[in-house]
Amino acid sequence: MAGFPKISPALKRRAAQIKVLLMDVDGSMTDGGVILLSQTDETALEIKRFDAHDGQGLTLAQTAGLRTGCITGRESSALLRRAREMKMEFIYMKQPLKMPAYEEILQKAGVSDSAVAYIGDDLPDIPLMRRAGLAVAVGDAVPEVKQVAHYTTKALAGHGAIREAVELVLKSKGIWKAMIDKARA
Repeated sequence: MAGFPKISPALKRRAAQIKVLLMDVDGSMTDGGVILLSQTDETALEIKRFDAHDGQGLTLAQTAGLRTGCITGRESSALLRRAREMKMEFIYMKQPLKMPAYEEILQKAGVSDSAVAYIGDDLPDIPLMRRAGLAVAVGDAVPEVKQVAHYTTKALAGHGAIREAVELVLKSKGIWKAMIDKARA
């Protein structure tokens, strides 16, 4: 897997089993910044920045037949729009505890923990990462998350970390080169 750090055979086996790719949002799918634009009526508009390379990774994942989704503690119209653009099947917002959503996704998808990859960055992600078959920490995750991860991305959150995780899975499945020809804008 050129361009990747050395991947152990055990990690490759884990990644090859993935059927469902789940992720946190703020600090994983985005860089963690939450921009609130004040309005004259004392409300605020939320602005989130999403990475185009991560978007291409999610599109490739979907093209490859992976089911994708996100579990986040916040509610966000910007996220909902992006998740729909990315054809995410599982979108769970306002989840102070993420495990109930995770378990519901397992049931809906009809898969076991070993078929799930979870990408996270902070303490609320740890319980899911301990269960997932492939636990991925983004490059700038907190140390506790990196300790439970099977893989830590070189890329930082909101700057290609999701794409890197998708590539790990697709390359481990041996389908990366075929997916290059199927890439779409």
